[in-house]
Amino acid sequence: MFQEYDVIVVGAGHAGNEAAAAAAGMGSKTLLITMDMTKIGQMSCNPAMGGVAKGQIVREIDALGGYSGIVSDKSMIQFRMLNRSKGPAMWSPRTQNDRMRFSEEWRIALEGIPNLDFWQEMVTGILVEGEKVIGVKTSIGLEIKAKSVILTNGTFLNGLIHIGEKQMGGGRSGERASKGITEQLQQLGFESGRMKTGTPPRIDGRSLNYGIMEEQEGDKNPGKFSFTDTQVPAVQRSCHITYTNSKVHEILETGFDRSPMFNGRIRGQGPRYCPSIEDKINRFKERDRHQIFVEPEGWNTVEVYVNGFSTSLPEDVQYKAIKEIPGFENVKLFRPGYAIEYDYFPPTQLKLTLETKLIENLYFAGQINGTTGYEEAACQGMMAGINAHNKVKEKEPFILKRSEAYIGVLIDDLVNKGTEEPYRMFTSRAEFRLLLRQDNADIRLTEKGHKLGLITDVRLAKVYDKRRDIETVLEEIKTLKVTPENFNDNLEELNTATIKEKISVQKLLKRPEISISKLRVLDQELDSFFADYGTEVLEQVEILNKYETYLEKEKAHAEKVESLENYRIPNGFNYANVKALSAEATEKLNRIQPDTIGQAARISGVSPADISIIMIYLGK
Repeated sequence: MFQEYDVIVVGAGHAGNEAAAAAAGMGSKTLLITMDMTKIGQMSCNPAMGGVAKGQIVREIDALGGYSGIVSDKSMIQFRMLNRSKGPAMWSPRTQNDRMRFSEEWRIALEGIPNLDFWQEMVTGILVEGEKVIGVKTSIGLEIKAKSVILTNGTFLNGLIHIGEKQMGGGRSGERASKGITEQLQQLGFESGRMKTGTPPRIDGRSLNYGIMEEQEGDKNPGKFSFTDTQVPAVQRSCHITYTNSKVHEILETGFDRSPMFNGRIRGQGPRYCPSIEDKINRFKERDRHQIFVEPEGWNTVEVYVNGFSTSLPEDVQYKAIKEIPGFENVKLFRPGYAIEYDYFPPTQLKLTLETKLIENLYFAGQINGTTGYEEAACQGMMAGINAHNKVKEKEPFILKRSEAYIGVLIDDLVNKGTEEPYRMFTSRAEFRLLLRQDNADIRLTEKGHKLGLITDVRLAKVYDKRRDIETVLEEIKTLKVTPENFNDNLEELNTATIKEKISVQKLLKRPEISISKLRVLDQELDSFFADYGTEVLEQVEILNKYETYLEKEKAHAEKVESLENYRIPNGFNYANVKALSAEATEKLNRIQPDTIGQAARISGVSPADISIIMIYLGK
């Protein structure tokens, strides 16, 4: 009935979809198995992609040839570039999406990939021969053989849903939990843990009074995620902002004794940076209100997502409290919020390729590794799919450095530091974030995607053209000059110092008050010169010119850090033989088995002194 596949992907969420697309797109015979074909690419939580640091990840996935950016653009109902008031390292694209269209676009995209097959059923275990995975087994007893398997089970592994004192098994509202895989992996020697996450009530938008809320419109000139020719929406839907109050808090507190998070029924650790409304009230008692984002679920639905009101309190308490929020006085619920706890496997049990250390050719990606968020899951899935293909085809592993991509930061953090709470990406996690901006993801990564076979020659040529144009403009503005007599009046208008002699446009653009767009308004000749180049090119020119000194320092620092990656550590090296190492370093180094001195230096609990001792011992 089934051929032997190169790659089997278990789960069709954000991680599974990118894994299947990457492996099949590179030429592997791939099977994507999901419990429900109608839920492919389901947005289980909020109907949005991107945001701070997460938007950078989506653009990196797109630059490598993944689909998340394209699917997000095609289902977009609103676009906003966050943090525009800050430096470019902080700019982060975010889309509000049509939940139903997002899932539909994912399915259309996947069904268009020739090497990709589908099967609808629950996977209950993996097939193992010796210490190598050889396939999966399903709930009706099928055994499907494969050279590699990628598990992307999300919140489904022994998932347990909580609403007040009620419990029910499930991986998502209305969907069964996945049984059997955790127990088998534990028997094989894997360490597992429990995590939790939550979701807010879904409500009927027709019952809301938007007139007393703050409207949050999309950008006037909306951007998009993908570097391909996806379209921006001609019109956008607004979100709205309102706030809780002391009355809301009082009502919520009446249910705390029935909250599974407060009475100890939930054992899993929840996300620190996306707390439930109960956690907010409990942890921030000094605040008399919390922000609530009212987010439409799509173009043609009245369903609304109440961002900021994640809860697992009893449904009657949820209803009483939410009615006290301004604009929600006549609210009608579609369903209550709930918490879900599920199994995960600490990611220190993985290699940087996301292959497990215990079982060869078995890969983990997404929430099974302790992460939270669509974007974090998607990039792991893509990297697992790429590396599963490469392993099967006997090619070199594909690993991104911390200085090359947020994706590299995320995987390096997971493998070397592990996580005891749901891991979420932030710009602060990236020490080279000025190099890893959202605007230059194509310049950084498209060539790599092309070498993998995921980027076409035509698309690569466009990136080369863009890079050439950037370099041309950067050189030209060194020779373009402005004079005091022609420009000082304009400079005074912009509240910046006048000039005493002719200076280059390059120097002028280094001033924080001066931008290319302002120069184009002030000077017809400059406007004519810049008109020959696209918006993306000019944005890059401005950033590279303004932050030239900082970028050079960051590149030098990255090169210094990366030099440690050249020092390889022998496979299976026993750190117990290095007597001067601290006990913590010895234990963690022996468990994680880093490939290089650089990787060893990033392991939590390994000090610079420990690294010096290892280098001396190895004769480095």
